[in-house]
Amino acid sequence: MTPPVGMRWLSPPDAAYPAQLAAVVREPISVIGALYVARPALAIVGTRRPTPFGVRMARALARDAAKAGWVVVSGLARGIDSEAHDACLAAGGTTWAVLGCGLDRIYPPENVGLARRIVDAGGCLISEFALGTPPLRHHFKRRNRIVSGLCWATIVVEGGPTSGAINTAHHAAEQGRGVYALLVPADSDMAAAPFQLLKEGAQPLRTLADAWPDLCGYGGCAPQSSSTDSAPVDSFGRPLSLVEQKILEYLGPDARTLEQVGQAAALDIVRLSTILLDMELNGLIQSLPGQRYAQKSRA
Repeated sequence: MTPPVGMRWLSPPDAAYPAQLAAVVREPISVIGALYVARPALAIVGTRRPTPFGVRMARALARDAAKAGWVVVSGLARGIDSEAHDACLAAGGTTWAVLGCGLDRIYPPENVGLARRIVDAGGCLISEFALGTPPLRHHFKRRNRIVSGLCWATIVVEGGPTSGAINTAHHAAEQGRGVYALLVPADSDMAAAPFQLLKEGAQPLRTLADAWPDLCGYGGCAPQSSSTDSAPVDSFGRPLSLVEQKILEYLGPDARTLEQVGQAAALDIVRLSTILLDMELNGLIQSLPGQRYAQKSRA
């Protein structure tokens, strides 16, 4: 069977094999894309059937992690996983997807485009399964230990009582990694998984800012530990992604149209619109009549 273009296998003796993973799992993995392990990684996982609240929070957590320089890791599944990957990319970040099948069989099939975007943006696809391995139910539970093993901590956003996200969190706890459960509305059908994990000792989470002190203790870094003290930040003190910095530099004090910004940043309109909305909400830019944008004055 011909492997996908760029695929390679890594084993624990290899220098490129993630040391974080080697400390808890010593299985060979196949990789497509760039697996750079110099930055800390954070897993964001949850149900395949998220509520609007879960989608909003997964995207906010992934966006903030990307802005702070963390790699966002998830499983490419429908729902929370896909939202976390996509929001990380929209923020100009790096994300890794761990599959429960061979890398020649992207699952679910509607995420083939997302998988391609992950690799094109400097991230990677990872699997421990041989080429041709189908996406069977027990494969996903097995891959969860890879998701948690790559990361300093795992955040569970939403999930039912039998959610695979609980399994990922249990692996993280066994591996000595941080476990966080989002504070989900108590009347939500998707509150069962976070509530169970909270009873088991997971740390409660409202925003990613709640996790920074603990993550530093686990060995990761918070935004404040950036090596560049003068790195630009938004009105909430979060470091800007490279894409946001590029957009701000282009805008300057002058108003530019949506099309002009898209050409300068080399982004499609859909992704650009998401980034611009985040920048506006974070006090970086202002929208003007005629789909124009300008830097927001900081008096």
